[in-house]
Amino acid sequence: QVQLVESGGGLVQPGGSLRLSCAASGSLFSMYSVGWYRQAPGTQRELVAFITSGGSTDYADSVKGRFTISRDNAKNTVYLQMISLKPEDTAVYYCKQLGFWGQGTQVTVSS
Repeated sequence: QVQLVESGGGLVQPGGSLRLSCAASGSLFSMYSVGWYRQAPGTQRELVAFITSGGSTDYADSVKGRFTISRDNAKNTVYLQMISLKPEDTAVYYCKQLGFWGQGTQVTVSS
C-alpha cells in the first residue's frame, strides 16, 4: 500500500506562484509514475501533470509552460511548481501513484 500526503497549497493572487509537494511512503516510490490531478467544484478530476520513473514528463495543455513536475526519489517526494497562476487554476490538487490517492491540498487563486 502507498500513502501519499500533499502539502503546499494556499491562497495566492493571480500571477503568483506555489510549490506543491507529494510525500509518499514505501520503498517502491522510485519505480513508478506519479500524477498530479486537480478538481474544481462541480467538475471532474483532471490530470494536470505526470512524471515517469525515468523522469519523463507530460502536462495538460492548460498548464504547459506554467507548471513543472519533478521528483526527488531520495526523499520519496514529487513536486509541482506552479507559476503565473490564474483564477481558473483554483482547485483541490491531488497526487496519485499506483491507484492510491492523497487527501488533496486546496489551491485558491484570487485577488
